[in-house]
Amino acid sequence: MAKTDAKSPKSAGEQTIEQLQQRYQDLNRKKIQAETQRDSAKHRLDELKVQAREKYDTDDVAKLQEKLAEIITENTRKKTKYQEDLDKIEKELAGVEAKFSEGAAASGEGGQPRK
Repeated sequence: MAKTDAKSPKSAGEQTIEQLQQRYQDLNRKKIQAETQRDSAKHRLDELKVQAREKYDTDDVAKLQEKLAEIITENTRKKTKYQEDLDKIEKELAGVEAKFSEGAAASGEGGQPRK
């Protein structure tokens, strides 16, 4: 039977102390970065909660989603009314233009003579 040398870094995928220290430093750096990102995200979340409470009187996600649905419904209603109003104005304007064209054609010149 062959005896494996436990101290040899090449046997069974073992690493040198320097390689292990490098791995530790890499993992520690990633941990610090993740913690920093977590802390930044938490701070941003807290800021957004304050803004939501100021603007919508709540920071509860479910209530904010309900409020968003209400806002979308109201905006859709207003947009539909706006479109209807514009359609009505265009129709009335076309009627006025048609009457003006009929009146101009009946007078022969299409308006008053210039001075």
